[in-house]
Amino acid sequence: MKSTGFIARRYLFSRKSISLISTLTSISIIGVTIGTAVLIIVLSVFNGFFEVIKGLLLSHDPDIRIESIESSGLLYDRDLRDKLQSIPQIKVVSPYIAGKALLAADKNNNRVLHVKGIEPDSFTELTQLKENITEGKLDLTVRDHRPGLVLNNRLRGQMGIIEGQTVALLSAEGMQHALTQFSVPRTERMHVAGFYDITQIIDVPPAYISLDAARRLFKKRHTVTGLEIRLHNSDDAKEVEHILRKKLGKQFKIATWYQLKKPMYDVMRLEKWGSYLILMIIVLVAVLNIVGSLTMIVIQKKRDVGVLLTMGYTPDDIKKIFLKQGLFIGLIGCGLGGITGLALSWLQKIYGIVKLSGSFIISAYPVSIHAGDVILVLAASLLLCLLASWYPAKRAAATEPADAIRFE
Repeated sequence: MKSTGFIARRYLFSRKSISLISTLTSISIIGVTIGTAVLIIVLSVFNGFFEVIKGLLLSHDPDIRIESIESSGLLYDRDLRDKLQSIPQIKVVSPYIAGKALLAADKNNNRVLHVKGIEPDSFTELTQLKENITEGKLDLTVRDHRPGLVLNNRLRGQMGIIEGQTVALLSAEGMQHALTQFSVPRTERMHVAGFYDITQIIDVPPAYISLDAARRLFKKRHTVTGLEIRLHNSDDAKEVEHILRKKLGKQFKIATWYQLKKPMYDVMRLEKWGSYLILMIIVLVAVLNIVGSLTMIVIQKKRDVGVLLTMGYTPDDIKKIFLKQGLFIGLIGCGLGGITGLALSWLQKIYGIVKLSGSFIISAYPVSIHAGDVILVLAASLLLCLLASWYPAKRAAATEPADAIRFE
């Protein structure tokens, strides 16, 4: 068996190699190491930010939302309830009624806002609304003939509303009903039970009322706007979506947590893989050094190649020698880079060494290491190293034994 691997190691790491070749080889290994480590760290940081944003959104967004394709709403009857309860991945189902309404605190202080009617018991299992109450409490029950209302802190600051204050809500449906019945628009008088605070990224935080109050406000007798579902594991959302489509049919709109905020998630993924492609330039520069260093080794070892050919080595064997040199460079660079990148990512994840300047929801750069990303980085870097050794290997395999020995 021909020892092509042994010869490749001797050519690459021999102390008799000229200094320029050794320098270029070292630069190649260092370049691959740095490029691989930086790629792993950057992708892990992007993953960390993705997980942070996802966690913030899922603290008040469902894993899956079901709505009817009809504008009249969704009928949440026993048949639909039984179908949902038969799916083991589903943890809780919470019906809701949502719409726009005019909030009037006094004659000169009003605001159009998003109002959401909920069942407090199921909704608090689905979101962290109860934990986010900063003043008062999540009490949507009727007191003195006035249902409870929970507002966002931002609205309290803008309108100067206080806990216990009575406010009025008027929906578009109520206005339409008044116009068609030629009557005065009927407002819903409510008392402010409390305030909550969440880190809202895209949508304006809604005002929460009970489901019964929302039925009266938006003129819905038997239907709801939709159903929000929390799963035992949010990663099962895509699988459960397919199950729901088979069970419920085409009369429902079903969206997973990713689809609910798809534009933002898509931008984050685009940034991640755009950075990956840009940072691969670092590895590409190191790969060009591999081409140069291996080409110089081919020139230096031309006589040795000729001798090997006369000893019975085939051109394919010669090609394997130099391809293995590229493989060794890649393995060393990827190994060192992988260890360095994973170590630095782990240190940042555990100790938060690099802090975020200014006010932010987290104090240090978040990190989430994904095995798939690490494998992709290592495989891509190693593949580039092998491709870089192809030209020198092909040139060495084309050496004529007689010419190589004669002119050396």
